[in-house]
Parts: sequence; structure tokens; C-alpha cells
Amino acid sequence: MNVMPGCAAVTLLWAAAAGMADLRTRHIPNTITGAALLSGLIVHTVMAGTTGLWDAGSGALWMVALLLPGWLMGWMGGGDVKLMAALGAWLGAETAIVALLATLIAGGVIAAIVALWRGTWRRSIESTARLATWLLVGAGAGVVPPETSHVRFPFALAALAGTLVAVFVRVPRP
Repeated sequence: MNVMPGCAAVTLLWAAAAGMADLRTRHIPNTITGAALLSGLIVHTVMAGTTGLWDAGSGALWMVALLLPGWLMGWMGGGDVKLMAALGAWLGAETAIVALLATLIAGGVIAAIVALWRGTWRRSIESTARLATWLLVGAGAGVVPPETSHVRFPFALAALAGTLVAVFVRVPRP
């Protein structure tokens, strides 16, 4: 386990609560994200003082910093960013990065399944290719970003899957 068992359990409970809310209403309430973020910062501070606060705060900030551009571009919702920040506070900086990568992979898999289900697979692949080209070539050159495929799904489910991976899959450290 990559985090203390108690923190892992609480993190997974927050992710599951957000997943259920997102699945049911397509919205992640601020009461969940705010309480999860605040409690993560407090628990880590109580357990490890300023070092714990630094680790929890860094986990939250990494999530915001890496996901904020996606929110600004309209590719994801603000609740998704807030949820990942809250989970990052519980996981700490190092494990939060693993959770983010696993979450993005899970999100890609879920998006592919949704696109297949809705019959928009080809349009989604073409849109992804245009977006990847823009990110590699045009993002810094002032080129307007392309339209996305608009495949929407409850991102909190991907966050739950990514958090499970981050908590239980042993990641080799250099």
C-alpha cells in the first residue's frame, strides 16, 4: 500500500462518494470536495505537523496545476478538478501524481467505451487526433484549439479507479 491504511480507506470513501454523486446527478457537490480537501489537510497536519501539511498541500496543488488548463479549455468540469485536489491532499504529492496518471488513463478508457456505446467512435478519434496535433504544434503559436468530441461521462468514476491504482499498485521508485 502506497499510503497509510487509514488515509487510503478515507481517500477511497471520498472518491466513492463523489463517484456516486457524479453518476447520479452528473455533479460533484462542493460539500464533498470541500470537506475532503479540508479534512485531508487537517489530518495530515495533525499526523505530521508542517511536513504533513506541506505534503497534503503539495498533492492538492499538483492536481490543480495539472488539471486547471483542461478546465479552462472546457475539457472537464470544475468539480472534477476540485475532487482531484481533495484526493491529492489525502494521498500526498508523490502518490497524487500516480493517481492523476491512472485517472487520466481510466478516463480515456471510459471515454472510448462511451464513444463506442453512442456510435461516435470515429468522430471521437478524429477529434482526439486534431487535439493532439494542436497540443504539439499550435498551442503555443496562438492557434485556436479544435472542437472536442463532447463525449461526457462521470469523471469521478475515473478518479475512483485512478485512486485505487495509486493506493494499491506498487510503483517502483528510482
